[in-house]
Amino acid sequence: MKTLDQLDVNGKRVLVRVDYNVPIKDGVVQDDTRVTASLPTIKKLLEMGAASVVLMSHFGRPKNGPEAKYSLKPVADVLTRTLGQDVTFIDSLPSSDETLVAVRNLGAGGVALLENVRFEAGEEKNDAGLNAKLARLGDAFVLDAFGSAHRAHSSVSGVAGELPHAAGLLLAREVEALGKLLHDPARPYVVIIGGAKVSDKIKVIENLLPKVDRMLIGGGMAYTFIKSRGGQIGDSIHEDDQLDLAKRLLAEYGDKLMLPTDVIAADAFDANANTKVVPSGEIPDGWQGLDAGPDTVKAYTEALQGAKTVFWNGPLGVFEFEAFAGGTNAIAATVGNLGDAYTVIGGGDSVSAINKSGQADKVSHISTGGGASLELLEGQALPGVEAMK
Repeated sequence: MKTLDQLDVNGKRVLVRVDYNVPIKDGVVQDDTRVTASLPTIKKLLEMGAASVVLMSHFGRPKNGPEAKYSLKPVADVLTRTLGQDVTFIDSLPSSDETLVAVRNLGAGGVALLENVRFEAGEEKNDAGLNAKLARLGDAFVLDAFGSAHRAHSSVSGVAGELPHAAGLLLAREVEALGKLLHDPARPYVVIIGGAKVSDKIKVIENLLPKVDRMLIGGGMAYTFIKSRGGQIGDSIHEDDQLDLAKRLLAEYGDKLMLPTDVIAADAFDANANTKVVPSGEIPDGWQGLDAGPDTVKAYTEALQGAKTVFWNGPLGVFEFEAFAGGTNAIAATVGNLGDAYTVIGGGDSVSAINKSGQADKVSHISTGGGASLELLEGQALPGVEAMK
């Protein structure tokens, strides 16, 4: 990829696609991780002599144009605080002439945040007309939104065809960090895959299995594997249409795949449900597995000892409920204490889990893109990354 040091930005207005799809409640940003992750690129561009920096992002899934609840105005307030300078929020549509005038009126070293680019009807269609209108807002384009790099949208890859462009610091770091998991990783190499559905992760499972030494399966997807080999899973979440696939993977990679041997089962999907520890293949009717059991946690912890490369995506249980967070927290603590191992957390719920566990500062890399990180590890070409080449 072309990187910032290969892009001439001196005296130029730089349009930067960032990922500010952050949790907002009652007009207040609840987690500013993605905002702070974008600061190094913004500061670097200003240090390189950029006349001004214009930030654009999507937020949520608005369906019919502008909606107040999907405005990025709260993020501008966070940016002003974290960047240490006033950030102008431009509330007109990014493609409008009003926005163009506001951008051109930015003072030297000014920073502006555009309104939600998904308010534009052509954004997700990668509309050529929108690409051209967005390109008016800058003399150069930087993509720093790894969390959106798997989308062939106007603000991600479309505008790159209209302007000199390069990858931002965050995007470059993400691609490098995740690439180490695919190309000659240090061994032993252990992957932990959790979450609800096999179908959501099957491509990454199939792509990584030949490359890893062990793969630890957790979360709801484990019950599809357990049922595929004849286990009784009660009312646990599972996918009947993935049973044959699970059976094939177990037959082909059974020496690498580890499944829960026991689970914490509950009589309802509720934080205060009655619970008991049972073998993973002997869950009674009316009960459902909601977390890894103590024997499983012990076995998975032991399997991680000595690992030199670890990738983790997806919790081992319903970690949002305290009663079912033990397995996930135990794995977080183990991964965080692997010393000199190269450890990567793959976005989404895994990031929430590692943050809640207090181990975030002990891992090598936390990805800002759940879907993008998985697609990269599936071996897919990401439109945003390709556009930066």
